Amino acid sequence: MAQTFQEFIKSDRTRLNGERRALVAQQRELEKKLVAVDRELAAIVAYESAKSGKAPKAAAAAKAPRKARATRKAAGGRRDSKREPILKLVRDNPAGLSRGESSKRWGSKETRAAR
Repeated sequence: MAQTFQEFIKSDRTRLNGERRALVAQQRELEKKLVAVDRELAAIVAYESAKSGKAPKAAAAAKAPRKARATRKAAGGRRDSKREPILKLVRDNPAGLSRGESSKRWGSKETRAAR
């Protein structure tokens, strides 16, 4: 029996949608497996670091900045912070400054070539 073009398109669309659903399900299963492998790798790193007495590098790097920020905020900021003078410079010049002007007003003797 001869198939019309519309029937062909409909059947092909149905076939492709079925393939897509199967691939998405397969992708989800692979993602679950990947998460499980990552979890096991993290456990190995944690075990090795516990045996050696050192913090895991990835975990230490990820957690250290958050802790440091929280500690600084609780302590009221760094004592040697340059933030306030810089903010004052910006507030005092609402029209803006070029890089050279801000360096001069800030008192920086460093030039771009020296960096």
